[in-house]
Amino acid sequence: MFAFTAKKIKNALALGLIAMGTFTSVSSFAATSTKECKILVMGDSLSAAYGLAKEQGWVTLMETRLDQKFPHCAVVNASVSGETTAGGKTRLPALLKQHKPTHMILELGANDGLRGLSLDTMKDNLTNMLVAARRNETQAVLIGMMIPSNYGPAYARRFSDTFADVARKQKVPLVPFMLDGFALDPTAFQADGIHPNAGAQPKILENIWPTFSATLK
Repeated sequence: MFAFTAKKIKNALALGLIAMGTFTSVSSFAATSTKECKILVMGDSLSAAYGLAKEQGWVTLMETRLDQKFPHCAVVNASVSGETTAGGKTRLPALLKQHKPTHMILELGANDGLRGLSLDTMKDNLTNMLVAARRNETQAVLIGMMIPSNYGPAYARRFSDTFADVARKQKVPLVPFMLDGFALDPTAFQADGIHPNAGAQPKILENIWPTFSATLK
């Protein structure tokens, strides 16, 4: 689970740290790009390099690796701080139409869990986005998350299980836990105790890369 506590969640909400933010800049991509592989990252602050310089975030680190191993790929980082699955579902159709991505990394749900939102609705929203990607002939990878048991252990368990259930039913690859290996290490997080720091960004990439890169081969 996350390294943050209920008190830190409350403080973060009060400061607007996970409130709706602005779109991040589109990374290494132009509408006129001739690259045949286009990767859309649909995420929240965990993928928007919140509190960091853009080049420190795991998405930019992934771009650097792609330049070396899959130079035909371009990246659109459409992650928004504070985004929920409902917001992602609303934004996705226009992004698919505009960018026509061949691949999508779907990293949403953490804010649904932190706010105690309906897990049935979260499941429906994730499913909707994966179906939309499939209709667009976009290969998707789903990123799983875990949350503290602030709303009870049953809610926390069902939250994490939702990602596996959706991935299985939609037949898409799953990264079980984005923060695997360092979620309980307080030194891996920024002062708010919620957002991974610069040193943790390569670890996030290592958690995602094996599953995602397999879809590029």
